[in-house]
Amino acid sequence: MTITQKLAQKLAAEFSVAPWQAENLAALLDEGNTLPFIARYRKEKHGSLDDQLLRKMAERLSALRALDKRREEILGSMESLGQLTDELAQSVRGAATLSELEDIYRPFRPRRRTRASAAKEKGLEPLAVLLLAQDRGAPAPQELAAPFVDAEKGVMDGEEALAGARDIIAERVSDDADLRRQLRTLLQFRGRLVSRATTEDDSVYRLYYDFDQPLARMASHRVLAINRGEAEGFLKVKVACPEAEAVAICERAYVRAGRPTSEQVREAVRDGYDRLLFPSLERGARADLTQKASDSAIQVFGENLRHLLMQPPARGHTVLAIDPGIRTGCKAAVVDPASRVLDTGVLYPLPQHGRVEDSRRRMLGWIGKYHVTAVAIGNGTASRETERFVAGAIADLPRKPGYTVVNEAGASVYSASQLAAEEMPELDVTLRGAVSLARRLQDPLAELVKIDPKAIGVGQYQHDMEPRALDARLDSVVEDCVNAVGVDVNTASPALLSRVAGIGPALARNIVAFRQDNGPFPDRARLKKVSKLGPKAFVQCAGFLRVPGGANPLDASAVHPESYPAAKKLLGLLGYKNPAPAGLSDLRDRAEAYPFDTLCAALAVGAPTLRDIIAELLKPGRDPREDLPPVTLRTDVLDIGDLAPGMELAGTVRNVVDFGAFVDIGVHRDGLVHISRMATRRIEHPSQVVKVGDVVTVWVASVDKAKNQIALSLIKPCLVKP
Repeated sequence: MTITQKLAQKLAAEFSVAPWQAENLAALLDEGNTLPFIARYRKEKHGSLDDQLLRKMAERLSALRALDKRREEILGSMESLGQLTDELAQSVRGAATLSELEDIYRPFRPRRRTRASAAKEKGLEPLAVLLLAQDRGAPAPQELAAPFVDAEKGVMDGEEALAGARDIIAERVSDDADLRRQLRTLLQFRGRLVSRATTEDDSVYRLYYDFDQPLARMASHRVLAINRGEAEGFLKVKVACPEAEAVAICERAYVRAGRPTSEQVREAVRDGYDRLLFPSLERGARADLTQKASDSAIQVFGENLRHLLMQPPARGHTVLAIDPGIRTGCKAAVVDPASRVLDTGVLYPLPQHGRVEDSRRRMLGWIGKYHVTAVAIGNGTASRETERFVAGAIADLPRKPGYTVVNEAGASVYSASQLAAEEMPELDVTLRGAVSLARRLQDPLAELVKIDPKAIGVGQYQHDMEPRALDARLDSVVEDCVNAVGVDVNTASPALLSRVAGIGPALARNIVAFRQDNGPFPDRARLKKVSKLGPKAFVQCAGFLRVPGGANPLDASAVHPESYPAAKKLLGLLGYKNPAPAGLSDLRDRAEAYPFDTLCAALAVGAPTLRDIIAELLKPGRDPREDLPPVTLRTDVLDIGDLAPGMELAGTVRNVVDFGAFVDIGVHRDGLVHISRMATRRIEHPSQVVKVGDVVTVWVASVDKAKNQIALSLIKPCLVKP
């Protein structure tokens, strides 16, 4: 059995799939295929597994391979040191986790000079062996130590010799892999995380000024909050362990009671536990907690980002976008349904500028001239005042454009970027932000891919995450979303094209340059003329790039060029001649009239591919975002002062975190639905109930006007237990 087959078996067991599915996935990845391509166009190979499951399996495969690489490094190192025995080799090969591997390797790992290594240099290791033997007939410790007194080596008396021997024993205790495993298990189930205040000053960490909770029950957001409080100097944190039980475990492993040297060994064991072993395990426990919390936070961030990117586009709207500001006014831009900039300017809707009426006339002029159907208002400073101005200005219009508040997180970063300068060289940086807000409303995915995902603001404690892990996760989410929707190759920006499977930034620039020099792509085949876009890249990307309005309607669909012959043959077998999509309404019925297996055999394709071809022919280029509720556009306005407990409102989920969800109810300040107010049943995480972008019905639980805080509930008041 090959290494890949062994790893595939582990994957299959962990993810409850068949070994052939895991093995084929590994082979496809090793061939250089991208995950979106594998998920969409190689379903027969992996049994139509979900794309998210495939990504988790791929990540786990990478981790298992890294573990195996480290395993081989350790075996090689131990062999070069002449320390590799059959028993050790078996232990190394049987280790299931990196921590187990490192525990086994710990005694052989090169290390800095220690008290134990200094004692060994003085020739005291044989004395340590004699003490550890704990023979019944052994002489007293001082007698055992006498032969090891050597002034030239720095051992001046028997007590100094015994102290050095105890240091050697202490280090051996600390390096004992089996003992570390037992104590790690004890910590896992009986350990507690304790934090205490280092100041009497109030802070956001007050909840943790006197905190004590079992490690096994620590919520991810609490771990990250405590870590940050410690880093900022507000908290002192430690891991507490049932010490008596832990020391007893150590003593059972090393101390043989009633022997002449037993007390020397007991003292060494206690020193090894206090000075070396427990501090190491405490660091490990904290690191494990942080890793799990980070993984959880990254997962939540990724899911929030996925739902944000997959928000339905507000297609067909001419949008007036207003980026609120106090000192320099509100930057505004009018953008047509094709995202072209029609007009820009600055409005001064706040009374202190003395230009409210002039701004009202100008805004209404834009609405009338360009037939504006939606207004997008950024949620930054002065958003609330701008929202009131817009609602008042449009109140008397016979055909009111709806308005919505758009999250402007990251807009300033994009506005000042090289990409924005290339897209809108004629516009000032501040006006680019308004254009970006309009485009965010029209097509969130196409616009948000231009911004670093970390700047979008749908996570928690993102600045405390390991950057590479966070970036990898968020990049994979963006890649999955872009490829799930598909990209119009003739209108997409370089930022959007670069996220298509098989295309990176360089190829994206080449595609845009080719488009500018040669005009729109008439078909997918023309992509092969793009510099550096070779056969392998074409296979990966072609199915995700769309060419609407071309001579071949399949170029506008998700049918891969490799399946064109099968699609054309299918239409011929079913009796269609030069069909338009509107004339294929009975395609599925005609296909089902055939035995499906017979049809697959005739077309030389698998059943999943045939089903996908039929679905695409019925709805070529279908956007999965169309199945979601449309963007809610409002014409009225609320204030926090209008709210009262029990009031029923509609809101949009803006962010989901471990302890709840923040919901925009149109009062500028998002309300918090705590996890305890999300369902009448017990839930483990808010994501089980809501996701970013959901339009939900909420009830006001409480309003704190002084702190500008709103507590909401997803549970109808009459269902809340008294």
